[in-house]
Amino acid sequence: MKIINGFIVVFFLFILSCSNISFVYDKNNNLTNPLYNKTNFVFLGSEISSMYRLAPKYFGSTKNPEHTLFISVVEDKTKKSVQKNQAISQVDYEIIVSYKLENNLKKCTVIEKVAYSNFSHNPKSSGYNFGSDESLSKMYELASIKIFEEMVGFLSNYNLDSCQSENWSFKFYSK
Repeated sequence: MKIINGFIVVFFLFILSCSNISFVYDKNNNLTNPLYNKTNFVFLGSEISSMYRLAPKYFGSTKNPEHTLFISVVEDKTKKSVQKNQAISQVDYEIIVSYKLENNLKKCTVIEKVAYSNFSHNPKSSGYNFGSDESLSKMYELASIKIFEEMVGFLSNYNLDSCQSENWSFKFYSK
């Protein structure tokens, strides 16, 4: 009898301890994208293939866009740690994205903002190295995801129906 009561208590404590489990990957993300399937996007500046590939995931596509998003990309590479044989042991990358959202219905600028992402890469060979190149590609993809999620997060909390003041000016970041 004591064994059965002990088993019931342990089972009850097990069920109670598992009641507040939250999963790391939750498909029901609370972040809503107000621009999804309502926006055309235009890229300017440096070509980063992961950004071109990920943009439709974040902004969808439409034939009658309410907004146009201009995305200006500047990539800055800094070579560091040059060795005795002139080989590079580290390259720092900084990606600067200036984005400007325009309301097509009101013909005005809604918002202009700059987002940054940076990472370092250690090339393993001066020639082609599959592992090193795949690592660099993945770093570009993670930087692009960070920038797009920051962008969508900011825009989801912003009033997209309002226009900026005509006196406020902004220039795209360029080198």
